Order: sequence, then C-alpha cells, then structure tokens
Amino acid sequence: MQKIDQKANKKDGSHFILGSSSPRRRELLAEIIDNFSVVLSDAEEIKSHPNGLLALVQENARLKADAVAQKNPNQWVLGADTLVALGDEVMGKPKSRDEALSMIRLLSGQTHEVSTGLCLIRKEIDFEECRVETSRVSFKELKESTIEEYFREVNPLDKAGGYAIQTRADLIIEKFEGSHSNVVGLPVEMLRDWLEQLNILD
Repeated sequence: MQKIDQKANKKDGSHFILGSSSPRRRELLAEIIDNFSVVLSDAEEIKSHPNGLLALVQENARLKADAVAQKNPNQWVLGADTLVALGDEVMGKPKSRDEALSMIRLLSGQTHEVSTGLCLIRKEIDFEECRVETSRVSFKELKESTIEEYFREVNPLDKAGGYAIQTRADLIIEKFEGSHSNVVGLPVEMLRDWLEQLNILD
C-alpha cells in the first residue's frame, strides 16, 4: 500500500488488528501503520441508541472491536462504524439501489453530518477507549440525470449514505467541513494523534 510522508511506524506492528472488512478503512490505516491484520467482526450492530447518533456509532464500534478482541486478547483491536445523519434521519449502508436513490435524493441540496465511532481495545491490559469524529458535508442540488451518472461510476451499496466523497465528489458535493478521511470512514488525523498518545506509534 502507498505510504505518505508523515507516516509513523508501529513499535509492535504484529499486534494490531483492524476489525473491519472495509477496503477504504484498510487503505487509510495503512497510511499510519505499517503492519496490521484485518479480521472481520461478527458483532451484530444496534440500530438505535437512547443517547443519540454519536453514542450509536461509538457503541457499534465498541461491539465490533470487542467481538474481535475476545479472540485476540493480546493484540490492539480497532473497531469503527460510520453513519450519515440528516437531522433525525440516520443513514447507514443502503440495502438496494432504490434505497441508495432515496438517500441521495434526501441529501440533495442539504448539509448533513458524517460521524465515525472508533473503539480501541486490548484485553490483556484491560484497555478500552472509544472516540467519535464528526464532519459536515453539503450536497449540491442534484438532478436525476446527475444521480444516474454518479451511480454509473460509484457503487453505493457498501457506503453509508449511498455515496463516496473520494470518488467523483465534483458531481454531488458542494463543500465539506472537518476531516475528509472521516467521511471516507476512518478519521486518520485523530487516530494518528490517539495512537501516538498511547505510545503505539514511534
């Protein structure tokens, strides 16, 4: 995987697991960690939380990380969960093209929030900590023809909100505020600082 100039090297690279099958998260984590494993979590996500969206993404990240950490107690395990919210409307990954169309139509001409929950667990030292990053994304007013063009280039079915900011953003996005990588699915800047604070990175 491609490396970036500010790359930090893990001290114990063989002891870090990403509990996510997302190729985008894998690529983003590779920007700050040289050597890690990927293990798909079998945790069942919850659909709502009494304390709102931020608590929801944080708890789902914790559930994902914990399921993997139970089987790998001597390794650092990172779980992540990303959701799109337009007011009270919460959007995860669409289950069909029609659902993705509905999501994009709702987002058209609106500003929404993208929140990613991260949870880091290492069972052998009884460590568990979770954090959340939020960015704001403003969509252009979209014509149906533009949506169709976008969907010809981007598969919306494995992406929260049915879109990817890293692919043909010029078609759909007016502007964004906050972390770009957070909208992709992993807030790299926050994660790098966090891992450095924990002395996991050199």
